[in-house]
Amino acid sequence: MKSELKMRNKLLAIVTVLSSLALSSRADSIPSMFSRQVEWRIGAEVSPSWVPATNTFLRGDNNRGERMTASVGGDIRADFSFSPATREGMLYKGVRQGLGIGVSSYFPSGLLGTPVSAYVYQGAPIVRLGNRLWLGYEWQFGAAFGWKHYDKETDGKNIAIGTPVTAHIGVAFKLNYRLTERWEMSFGIVGRHFSNGNTSWPNNGVNTLGASVGIAYVINPEEYPVVTAETLAKEADRHKWMFDLMAYGAWRKKVVTVGTPTQPQLCPGKFGVAGIQFAPLYTLNRRFAAGPALDLQWDESGGIQPYWVEGSYEDNIKFRRPPFGKQISVGISAHAELTMPIFSVNVGLGYDVVNPQGEKAFYQSLTLKTFLTKRIYLNTGYRLGNFKDPQNLMLGIGVRL
Repeated sequence: MKSELKMRNKLLAIVTVLSSLALSSRADSIPSMFSRQVEWRIGAEVSPSWVPATNTFLRGDNNRGERMTASVGGDIRADFSFSPATREGMLYKGVRQGLGIGVSSYFPSGLLGTPVSAYVYQGAPIVRLGNRLWLGYEWQFGAAFGWKHYDKETDGKNIAIGTPVTAHIGVAFKLNYRLTERWEMSFGIVGRHFSNGNTSWPNNGVNTLGASVGIAYVINPEEYPVVTAETLAKEADRHKWMFDLMAYGAWRKKVVTVGTPTQPQLCPGKFGVAGIQFAPLYTLNRRFAAGPALDLQWDESGGIQPYWVEGSYEDNIKFRRPPFGKQISVGISAHAELTMPIFSVNVGLGYDVVNPQGEKAFYQSLTLKTFLTKRIYLNTGYRLGNFKDPQNLMLGIGVRL
C-alpha cells in the first residue's frame, strides 16, 4: 500500500513538472513586441489652457504691461499599440506610444511667440468603464522651438523664457471613447511645463493647465485574438531586483550672491556637470518598481561662491578655482519608476550627505529612460533643489543589470 502511494506521488510530481515545463515553453514561444503587426493611429487634439502667473513677466512686467492669461494649442499625433498576440500586448493591454507635433499661441499675443513642440508620448488605461470607454493617463517629453525669448537689448524683461528652444514636459488624464472600430474620441485635462533645464538664464519657465479634446483614426484595427497566458503574467509580476548603472553629463548656468550688500550675479559662460548613479530597483509588479540609489555628481560651478574675487562683478566677475574635491556631491535617494515597454519614467527624492559649500542638499529628479535594447537605455532627465531651484539636466546612457 505504501509503495503504491509513493508511486502515485512520484507520478503526480512528474506530471506537475511536465505541465509546468509545457506552460513555460508555451509562454516562451509567445511573440514579442514588433514580431507582429502593430496597430497604428493618427489623430489631432485641441487644447485651450490657462497660464498661471508664476513669474513677474507673466504677471504683467513685460513690454505690453499686460498679464498673460491663456494659451491655445493644436497637435497632430501618430502612435501605435502592440498586438494582443504578443507578450507586450498581453501584459500591457492598451498601452500606446508615439510622436506628437504641436503649435501654441499665447494671449495677449506677441509676448512669447508661437512655439512649435515635438515630443514623444506614452499612455495606457487606468480603469476600464466598459468595452469602449476607459480612463487613461499620458506623459509627454520633448522640445519646443521658436519662442520669443529673453534679449538684453530688446526684451530684457522676459525672465520666463531665456532661449529659443526649451524642454517640453507634459502629463494628461483622458477619458477615451471608441466610437466605431476605426474612430476614437478623447476628453481630458493636460498640464505642460516649458523651461531650458538651467542650460541658460533666465529660466523661470512657463506652465499651462487646460482641457484637451481629440479625435483619432485607427488605420489597421487589430485582428489578432487575445491570448491569455497565466504563467506569463505571473512571471512578469514576480518580485525581483534590477540594478541600473547610469552615467550622465550636461552643462548649466550659475547665479551666485556676493558683495556687500549681497546681490545676485549671473556668472558668464557655462559650467560642466557629470555624474554616476547606481540604483537597485525592486519590482512590485510588471508596471512599478522602487528602490534606493547612490548618486555621485561633479559640478564645475559647485561651491564657487566662497572663492569669489572681491570687487569683481557682472561680466567681469571672477573666482578662484575650487579644489576638485570641493565640487563633488554624494547623495542617497529614493526612487519610484513606472516600467512600461520601451519607456520607463523615474521620480527621485534625495539628500546629499556630502555636497559643495552653499549648495542645496535636498534634491529631486525626473527622468525618462528610453530602452534601445532590453538592457541599454538612454537617460533624459532634470534635477532640482528644494522642488524649485533648477540645477542641471541629466543626459546620459545606462545599463540594466
